[in-house]
Amino acid sequence: MEVMLGCGLLLAAGLISALMALRPGHRALPASRRRPPTASNESGFGRAAAGFADALQGWISVRRFRVVSPESLDLAGLRVRQADLLIWVIAGAAMGIALGLLGGSLGIGILLALLAPVAPHLLVRSRIGKRRKRFDTQLPDTLNLLAGGLRAGHSILRAIDAAAAESPEPTANEMRRLVHETALGRDLLASLQDTSTRMRNEDFVWVAQAIQINREVGGNLADVLDQVNETIRERSEIKGHISALAAEGKFSAYILMALPIGIVVMLMLVNPSYMTPMFTDPLGWAMIAASAVLMGIGGFWLKKIITIQF
Repeated sequence: MEVMLGCGLLLAAGLISALMALRPGHRALPASRRRPPTASNESGFGRAAAGFADALQGWISVRRFRVVSPESLDLAGLRVRQADLLIWVIAGAAMGIALGLLGGSLGIGILLALLAPVAPHLLVRSRIGKRRKRFDTQLPDTLNLLAGGLRAGHSILRAIDAAAAESPEPTANEMRRLVHETALGRDLLASLQDTSTRMRNEDFVWVAQAIQINREVGGNLADVLDQVNETIRERSEIKGHISALAAEGKFSAYILMALPIGIVVMLMLVNPSYMTPMFTDPLGWAMIAASAVLMGIGGFWLKKIITIQF
C-alpha cells in the first residue's frame, strides 16, 4: 500500500513538473526570433497549465502570500512568479513524501517534505551570493569603462549608460537601474549608495564617494576612478590569496557538517528498520532535536572560524 501511494505521489509530482515545464514562459524572445502575432499552436495541456498558474497567481496576489520575497528574487536576478515557486514547492513536497514511502518510512518522507519550502530560499540565497560575487569581479572593468567614457567627453551619467551597454550581467542590470532611477528624478549619489548597499560591495562605496567628492571640489574624475580602480585590484588580489588559504578550512567544515547527515541517509537506505525507532520513539525525537541544536551551534562556530573579514 505504501509503495502504491508513493508511486502515486511520484506520478503527481512528475505531472506538476511537466505542467510547469510545458507552461509558456514570460521571457521576451530575441529580436531575431520575434514574429508578428499568429494563430496559437499551443496544446491543450499547455493552455491548462497557463490557466492554472495564472489563477494561482491571482489567488496569491489577493492574499499577499509570498514564498520568497520579491526583493530577494530581484537581487537574485530571477524573473519568477510566486505561483511558479509555490507549484514547485508542492511538487517537491509530494516527491519527498513519495520517496519516504518507497523507502518504507513515512517519517522520512515527512521530513523531506518539510525541506521543500526551504529549498527556494536556499536557491535564492545562493543566486544572490553568486550575483554579488560576479558584480565584485566585474567592478574593475566597469571602472575602466567609466573612466574611458569620461575621457571621451561624456558626462558621468552618460558614461554609466555606456558601461551598462558594454558590461555583462549583473553589472549591466545595476548600471541600467542607476540610469533609470536618475532619469526618474532620484539623485545619482543616492542611487550609487543604494547599489553598494544592495550588492554589499564596499569597493563600490569608494566609487560613490569619489563621484561625490568630485562634485563638491571638482577635478579630473577619470584619474580619480583610475586610482580607485588600482586600489580595488590590489584588494582583489589580497582577497584571492586569503580565499586560497581559507579553502582547506572551509572544505573541512563542509565535510564535518555533512558527515552526520550522510551517515543517517546511508543507514536509512541500507537498513530502514534500524533507523525507524529514531523517528517513532519519543527518545528518538529528543535525540533528533538535540542533534539539530548541537549541529547548529557547531555550524555557527565553524562559520565564525573560517570567515575572514578584511
